[in-house]
Amino acid sequence: MAEFPQFGKIGRQFFDEVIYPKLGARRAEVLVGPRHGCDNAVIGLNDEQVLIVTTDPLSIIPALGLQDSAWLTVHLLASDLATSGVAPQFAVFDFNLPPEISAKEFEAYATAIHNECEKLGIAIVAGHTGKFFGCNYTIVGGGMMMAIGHRDTYLAPTMAQPGDRVVITKGLAVAATGILARVFPETIRSSCGEEIHQRALSYFRKFSVVEDALTASSVGVRRNGVTAMHDATEGGLFGGLTEMAAAAECGFMIRRDAIPIPDEVRAVCDLFQIDPYVTLSEGTLLVTVVPEKVKTVMDALASKLIPAYEIGAVVPASEGLWLKDGAEKKPIAFDGVDPYWAAFAKALQEGGK
Repeated sequence: MAEFPQFGKIGRQFFDEVIYPKLGARRAEVLVGPRHGCDNAVIGLNDEQVLIVTTDPLSIIPALGLQDSAWLTVHLLASDLATSGVAPQFAVFDFNLPPEISAKEFEAYATAIHNECEKLGIAIVAGHTGKFFGCNYTIVGGGMMMAIGHRDTYLAPTMAQPGDRVVITKGLAVAATGILARVFPETIRSSCGEEIHQRALSYFRKFSVVEDALTASSVGVRRNGVTAMHDATEGGLFGGLTEMAAAAECGFMIRRDAIPIPDEVRAVCDLFQIDPYVTLSEGTLLVTVVPEKVKTVMDALASKLIPAYEIGAVVPASEGLWLKDGAEKKPIAFDGVDPYWAAFAKALQEGGK
């Protein structure tokens, strides 16, 4: 049996061996079910409509505070749903809270979740709330978001095809940079300087790809524009590409020189000894686009002040996953282990502040 990871999300081998064979009854209505690289399920409701569903942990991260933890919780769920090209509409939240949380603290957290859902047009339609022995921070439950869309216009990572171009938004290591800047401000200031720290701090509000995904897909979907989208979370850019390749049964040819790494990202990743290509990057949206619509998608994103970069192309699966670096090319490799978690734990053990 594949090994269970010490931290973070399970890898593909564990999913294939342990999770995938145990999915309950088969239903004809399930158009997109659990598979590596797919964050959303798609269920057929009738001849025209589908229900799109996603799930993720709910979190209260003490170092971020209640307000920002709530913002992060809502946007991580909403970001996954939005990669379908359909705006999130409904939410269910199951809060399994630690015994030490006070009523006042939970009210502040719940109010912040309500406010963010209201801004995004999301109705909270059901849930469960309680405090239980054995529960602790930072994971305090699980949530679902849902939306009703049209059969002909939703997107899934399975829809990318050879010949499509690859566009990313914002860049690399977005979440790793933003979270480390919040949790270890003194460590970063003392090693990298105040300016780098302030620029890294600004990354926190870049974690969402809701606007990125809905803006890109507004240009057109499937063979009329955007063919697939995926939020680069654990494993960063290389992890996201690996997942998309598995879902779509395709390969990628990516150009290193097309991927900028800002000074603040490079400085924080170097300080914590993290490879920016394979670490937490919530906020980076991977988009595959038919060639004739790339400029239109890039212009739409620019109109919303969302940085975007064309970084390569989808190729047949037989050609593999490659990073082209000048005249050389190297295989894109992600072993399923995001270095962020070990780096974070090490910094805590060493007294980082």
